[in-house]
Amino acid sequence: MSMPLLAPESMEAEASIPSDSLRGQISKFTTLATEAYKRKPIHYWIFLFLGILAMLVAFPASSIVSRVYYDKGGQSKWIISWVAVAGWPITALILFPAYFFSKTFPTPLNLKLILSYIILGFLSAADNLMYAYAYAYLPASTASLVASSSLVFSALFGYFLVKNKVDASIVNAVFIITAALTIIALDSSSDKYPNISDSEYIMGFVWDVLGSALHGLIFALSELLFVRLLGRRSFIVVLEQQVMVSLFAFLFTTVGVIVSGDFQGMAHEATTFKGGRAAYVLILVWGAITFQLGVLGGTAVIFLGSTVLAGVLNAVRTPVTSIAAVILLNDPMSGFKILSLVITIWGFGSYIYGSSMREKNHESVATYSSP
Repeated sequence: MSMPLLAPESMEAEASIPSDSLRGQISKFTTLATEAYKRKPIHYWIFLFLGILAMLVAFPASSIVSRVYYDKGGQSKWIISWVAVAGWPITALILFPAYFFSKTFPTPLNLKLILSYIILGFLSAADNLMYAYAYAYLPASTASLVASSSLVFSALFGYFLVKNKVDASIVNAVFIITAALTIIALDSSSDKYPNISDSEYIMGFVWDVLGSALHGLIFALSELLFVRLLGRRSFIVVLEQQVMVSLFAFLFTTVGVIVSGDFQGMAHEATTFKGGRAAYVLILVWGAITFQLGVLGGTAVIFLGSTVLAGVLNAVRTPVTSIAAVILLNDPMSGFKILSLVITIWGFGSYIYGSSMREKNHESVATYSSP
């Protein structure tokens, strides 16, 4: 009669080890989360939650609103690009009380700083116009997926202009997201609207990629602005930059709307808009509000959380926008688009993982070198 290698008691004890280990990990995580929560005041977590909510709701909502404008009969690309920056006073209304409560004075303006704001404002106006063309010709789900390529251009321009480090995770993310864009391009016939010609669809795709490239350039130039001219980063300084850049972008776009004649044609467009004048006004107002709320949310997340958290939320809002477009706008969602979405999230994940590792290494070096 053979004897068992392990007694029943030993087998039970061994079987319980993984569950004990799992319980231990859960307990450890809970303890760390509780300690992190207690280290910050309650208003910190409220503002962080609102920032996260704004990024995950306002940005996708802004994309959906832009597409609804065209679905309901809107034609102007200038108006949509104008709406994107027309809400700049919202940020200004938050900035002025922030000066008072933080007992901070506005950053002194000089010629270089003003010129930087003007250049960034012009580029932002051009960027918004490119995205307006993209949303005019592409489904919102497709446009948001293509726009995720801005991460690739941010990494490239950051490397060449700001001398940011590029590691294997970033290179991997660049290739993965590029592959996702290629899949979308090859599957263009499955999600093209009936009233959009092949040439318009191609132009929408091209404008989306160009807008993403310009978006990446703006990020790199903004980082240069902080490093070389401002020399510091704070919530107040970023709000100042956002207000000034949006103001100049608004001025440039306003000139474009007037010169193109679209501003004068808004009254006529409102009368032919599906849903009437009231629906037309609501679309424009909500477009302005949602975009600015998304910007404010992103600013809050970066400074209350981290750039990695902002990257995670950027990755999450891409599928959120795509799914919302499928549900609300009946956007087509082919197998290739789903594959592209999965690959895009994979690329974001690679980038975020690399960023988190770099932050940890930086913190370790700072801790080791501190007295």
